[in-house]
Order: sequence, then C-alpha cells, then structure tokens
Amino acid sequence: MSTPHIALFDASVGDTPAERNFRRELDATVTTFKTSEGEFPEWPGADGSWAYDGAVISGSQTSVYEHEPWMATLAELVRDLHELGVPMLGVCWGHQFLAQALGGCVADMGEYELGYRRIERYDESPLFEGMPAEFVAFETHSDEVLRLPPGGSELAGNDQSCQAFAVGMTFGVQFHPEYDLETARMVTERKREEGVPDERIDAVLADATPDRYAEAAAATDVFDNFLAVVERTRDQGIATVED
Repeated sequence: MSTPHIALFDASVGDTPAERNFRRELDATVTTFKTSEGEFPEWPGADGSWAYDGAVISGSQTSVYEHEPWMATLAELVRDLHELGVPMLGVCWGHQFLAQALGGCVADMGEYELGYRRIERYDESPLFEGMPAEFVAFETHSDEVLRLPPGGSELAGNDQSCQAFAVGMTFGVQFHPEYDLETARMVTERKREEGVPDERIDAVLADATPDRYAEAAAATDVFDNFLAVVERTRDQGIATVED
C-alpha cells in the first residue's frame, strides 16, 4: 500500500512555520502550495482524477471573508474537490474557509480564543477515532463558524465556538493540532501587536509549558485519522466513508 500523497494548501502569509509543522505531523508525501501567493496545483481532470489523494488547508493571518483573489481561486478548487469526494481537512482558518466555501457562515467573534483549551466531542466521526471524549488543544482565532454548510454536522465544540465539523469527505477543526510549543509561544507573543491585553498574553505564555504541550498530544491523532480516511477512500475508489 503506497503512502498517501497530500496537497498542503499553505494559506499563511509570509515566512511562517506552517509548512514545517504540517510536514512533521502528516505521515504522508506532502506537496506544498503557497496559496496565499497564488500557487495552486493543476485542477482535477475531466474524468475526475486528481494528482493527490487528499488536501489539507492551513491557518492564515487573514480572514476568510476578506475575499482576496487567491481565496476565490481556492474556493473554486475546494468546491470541485468536495464534489469529487476528495478528502479535505481544514485547520483553523482552513476550517472556516471550507465551511464558508461550501455554504456556511463565518463571522468575527469580537474577541480572541487563545491558549490551551478543552474541547468536547459531540458526535462519532472517523476524524476522532480512538480519541477521548474531551481533549486539550491550542487555539488562536477571532473568527468562528456560525453556520455549518448544508448537510454538515458539528463534531466538537466548547463554550466559545464550533471546534470541528464534517460534511461528506470534508472536515474542519478550529484548533491547531499541528502547533509545537515554539509556535504556540510565538503566535501568542505576536497578539500583543493586535491589541490583546498584556496580562492575557502573559497568562497564556505562562500556561504554554512542556506539560501542557504533552497534554495536547492527543489532538494530533486527527492527522492519523484523516490519513486513514484518505487511504480508505483511495483504496476503495469511492467518495463515502462510514462513521
């Protein structure tokens, strides 16, 4: 059985650790496209074939409702891939982008959800196979999915926002299972420039310890579970998966 080939759509702006973090966590062949700079793979063929077995969309410093030209191109591509049943996983911004592109609604929360937070699973899903009913993951977002796409189901959440959804073979997670401790600290520190109060930044940094990072390790299982969906879909040659 061959290793899955994943297209990573890096929506982060500028020089970020996004690609490094995803490559570390994805046990797959990964080809990266810096979509925020207009890099895209070839479109699926007329027969529905595509060069990749699945796609992952990273986080970004932008908002999905800014409607940059590259976002319009990415939205067109992910709608085509979704229609073809290609498995996709969006993380943070990617979660919001997939929801919006497929007919959901994303809006400003008016505040940041920031730091290591507890998340509760609401529904059984292959994305959370073998994971605990509650787990910890790092969060950094000020937008949220307010309305799921038609046919979507909310898989996880907390007291602030929808934390995961699925619609067909498309999945989104609001949290950052790919973050290492260095990234969590760097992203938190940069929130000072966005007006987040120093006392809140300091509290999140104080909580960003090796023990908390280890506690969040369970969240990385979503990557192995997603790749299992990718392999099952590729090997069966069908665009469905049983929960």
